[in-house]
Order: sequence, then structure tokens, then C-alpha cells
Amino acid sequence: MLSKIKSIKIPAYMRNKYFVSAAAFLIWLAFIDSKNFISQYELSSEVNKLESQKSFFMEEIVKTRKEQEELLSSPDKLEKFAREKYLMKKDDEDLFIFTEEE
Repeated sequence: MLSKIKSIKIPAYMRNKYFVSAAAFLIWLAFIDSKNFISQYELSSEVNKLESQKSFFMEEIVKTRKEQEELLSSPDKLEKFAREKYLMKKDDEDLFIFTEEE
């Protein structure tokens, strides 16, 4: 019965203990470990996304600080901003708002 089973020939380099241990180590790093290649790629892409968001928000901070300096430098600019942005008015004025219909 045993003579009927054909033996599978394994190449010599696959029987080498260094090859087997290196292959097991690569499989461990690629799939099993908590810091595997896939999660490292996902984390790297998220870092890149957050870096781009950081640069966007830094630009927005610079713009907002510039607007703040302009508003605080002149009472006329502050009044104009309040009227346009928050629709404020003086007591003796009437406010008309025109909107376009879609």
C-alpha cells in the first residue's frame, strides 16, 4: 500500500532551513502580525490624507486671522461685515433681502 503512493519531490532550496524560516517570517509579516504590510499601507495613506487636511486648515487659519485683523482695524469694516454676514441693521432702517428662485 505504501509503495503505491508516489513521493512528491521537493526542490533542495525549499528543504533548506533558512529558506523555510525566511518564508515563514515573510508570511508572518505580511498577514499575521498586527503591524502587517496591509495595515501599514492603510495607515500611511491616512497620514497623507491628514497632512493634506492640515495644510488646508493652516491656510484657512491664515485667511481667518487676516480677516480678523481687517475687521478689528476699522469700525466701518466691522459694521459692513455685520450688515452683510449677519443681516444686522440700525433701528431706523428697513431691511430687504432678495433671493433668486431656482
